[in-house]
Amino acid sequence: MILVTGGAGFIGSNLIAGLNERGVSDIAVADQIDGSKRKNLDKRRFDETVVPADLLRWLEGRKLGAILHMGAISSTTETDEEMVMRNNFELPVQLLEWCATTRTPFIYASSAATYGDGSAGFSDDDSPQALSNLKPLNLYGRSKARFDLWAAERARRGGKMPPQWAGLKYFNVFGPNEYHKHEMRSIVCKAFPGAKVGKPVRLFTSDRAGIPDGGQARDFIYVKDAAAVSLWFLDNSRVSGIYNVGTGQARSFNDLIRALFHALKREPRIEYFEMPANLRNQYQYYTEARMERLRAAGYDAPFTPLEAAVEDYVMHYLDRDDPYR
Repeated sequence: MILVTGGAGFIGSNLIAGLNERGVSDIAVADQIDGSKRKNLDKRRFDETVVPADLLRWLEGRKLGAILHMGAISSTTETDEEMVMRNNFELPVQLLEWCATTRTPFIYASSAATYGDGSAGFSDDDSPQALSNLKPLNLYGRSKARFDLWAAERARRGGKMPPQWAGLKYFNVFGPNEYHKHEMRSIVCKAFPGAKVGKPVRLFTSDRAGIPDGGQARDFIYVKDAAAVSLWFLDNSRVSGIYNVGTGQARSFNDLIRALFHALKREPRIEYFEMPANLRNQYQYYTEARMERLRAAGYDAPFTPLEAAVEDYVMHYLDRDDPYR
């Protein structure tokens, strides 16, 4: 059995979709499966569910094929430090220790938010020294960076580790089943209803020389590709460490929205507005994953080009009565 924590969430439900497509349904889902998140699993096959509060007790005496730990407090604007650290640091520490004791592979979600403003680059060097140099801009990023560093230091000093441990630094993931994320949804998802009827999409102005309005760039990766990378680690138990999960190519928000209008067969309409003051000190103007380590580890599948990914998302999900994967 494979345990997927956060299995009713965005990336988690897409991982379960990928497992189902392989014919795997011996899956346990740990999540609060309520509201719109329930729909993320309506098409999925799995054996049982676990309430997150009961997870550690549920694990007692179990034997699992792997834990895919996707559960987290993922809001970049969350300010409750005790809650975030309990969920994003203390729980994965306990899960990794359980996996080390039971010899269970442990694959977990880290984040590109650990890179902060990018001034230290986007290399997924997982040495403790390199990880210590990162300066995340928000509590979410700090919590993920803290666990990455804890795991890397434990591994380097010869502490007891799972037979495989892999932290996946997801960059800007978008795609089906993100609908429950509200303000944390991708701009493609949020902008789609208005763009479909020809309304302009609003993007931030830029206050940095050389970067035009809407020219802020991200490494946008389609969730199907992010899930494929994650499942590759499940297939390659010899590979451990912390790795970027992006495409290796930054694209602007202007590019993203033009792709949205193109998928809708409409002329692009973009307006710009000033960035809110509360975001200015924690806003990333540029992210681009360094992908050399993942490629060197053996992952050789191509990534879906931005325009093709947006078109698939629009045509097969957003513009359908049933948008769920």
